[in-house]
Amino acid sequence: MNELVLVLDFGGQYNQLIARRVRECNVYCEVKSYKTSVEEIRAMHPVGIIFTGGPNSVYDPASPACSAEIFSLGVPILGICYGAQLIAHLLGGQVRPAGKREYGKIDVSVQDQSALFEAMAPRQACWMSHTDQVFALPEGFSVTASTDSCPVAAFEDVQRRIYGVQFHPEVNHTQNGTQMLRHFLYRVCKVKGDWLMSRYAQQYIADIRRKIGDKRVLCALSGGVDSSVAAVMISKAVGKQLTCVFLDHGLLRKNEGDEVEEIFTKQFDLNFVRVNCADRFLARLAGVTDPERKRKIIGEEFIRVFEQEAKKIGAVDFLVQGTIYPDVIESGLGDAAVIKSHHNVGGLPDYVDFKEIIEPLRLLFKDEVRKLGTELGLAHDLVWRQPFPGPGLAVRVIGDITKQKLDILKDADAIFRQEIKAAGLDTSVNQYFAVITNMRSVGVMGDGRTYDYTIALRAVTTTDFMTADWAEIPYDILRTVSNRIVNEVAHVNRVVYDITSKPPATIEWE
Repeated sequence: MNELVLVLDFGGQYNQLIARRVRECNVYCEVKSYKTSVEEIRAMHPVGIIFTGGPNSVYDPASPACSAEIFSLGVPILGICYGAQLIAHLLGGQVRPAGKREYGKIDVSVQDQSALFEAMAPRQACWMSHTDQVFALPEGFSVTASTDSCPVAAFEDVQRRIYGVQFHPEVNHTQNGTQMLRHFLYRVCKVKGDWLMSRYAQQYIADIRRKIGDKRVLCALSGGVDSSVAAVMISKAVGKQLTCVFLDHGLLRKNEGDEVEEIFTKQFDLNFVRVNCADRFLARLAGVTDPERKRKIIGEEFIRVFEQEAKKIGAVDFLVQGTIYPDVIESGLGDAAVIKSHHNVGGLPDYVDFKEIIEPLRLLFKDEVRKLGTELGLAHDLVWRQPFPGPGLAVRVIGDITKQKLDILKDADAIFRQEIKAAGLDTSVNQYFAVITNMRSVGVMGDGRTYDYTIALRAVTTTDFMTADWAEIPYDILRTVSNRIVNEVAHVNRVVYDITSKPPATIEWE
């Protein structure tokens, strides 16, 4: 069994990021609500506990708080921002509004005799976001960091192994932030660091093989990263007992349907069923311009087609679903079991005949899913493909959806992705794609007048996809992309580049 670090969520916007940083240090962790009882926590045998930040004030009686009994467990605790203030508040210190609020990157003076800051420079740039601060520490604690306006920017009780930091070490803006978390994990919690994708894959495959036995399994394969990795995990365990149904609804990127079929029929030992249903989806979407209506139609039609195909296969015992850990956290279920019963799953067809859901990725973040896919031998281009919206290209076609517009978009998007990859920018630009706008404009090609579509290019850099900056792609690359699109793609005479950040814009156009 892996070592467990527990992240207690007090409503902070970075709760998932804290967990991801811990796992990057090869330590398994789970995010649980602050309402989790001390008895439940004790039963989980955590080797460390991290309190997240949160938007409230700890001295407000209505604010989220855990029982002070948690400190009697003898488990190392690290409080971050609100979590640090809560430690001070629960143990008898004093927290009140700060005379000067701190937001953004602030220079923090740290004491390197603290385990958190060992061997670090005396000044560290750290990310602050607080209106309250600790004014008096509980008995037994000492200050280990400060700023010009925050005398208690970090504190510790070495004997009880309780630490607090007013800043956010989990964000990229904090200098050496991940190293601070690593110090807490390895020097305070004394972890071994046994969370490795190779071990997870071996252990899960063995466990699920015992669970499934000789029974049949069905997977709705979208061709995306999550469903593909989930399918491969199960195929490694039970082989031909797994049937993957792949619905090619015509809204995938150029050649993706063929690529998915090639991978799953040539590389893996499973039953693969491809359903070519592009005409059916296009008929349902004809004349629809509202993006939310597009999403609803696609979701409904996907379920209908999948139900029809599942009926042809007959009764199965298990249905594979590509749920990943952020879905679990955001749903508020707080249950990290690998397998859950049918009635707990929303949005699935009620009359597909199966008994249980299998979710091989339920414990994993997106970056871990990619690592697992690589570990399992999936092609690099599939594992590291660009994020893709659930409704596919339907929300990258502005206005009504036609086959002509989809074909134009697929060709333009393929050119953009080819050139970004050729320039070596495919790992530094986090998401990039083309959009076909519903605008047509006058142009001139050769000696003739044209009246054709405008393609918009979108590329962003981001760490969490909650915020994003437009990518500053060199002009010569944009020039090449534009020239290729207008010369190689019919019915396009104009290319524009979206230079809007998120917020105020979203990453996708619809």
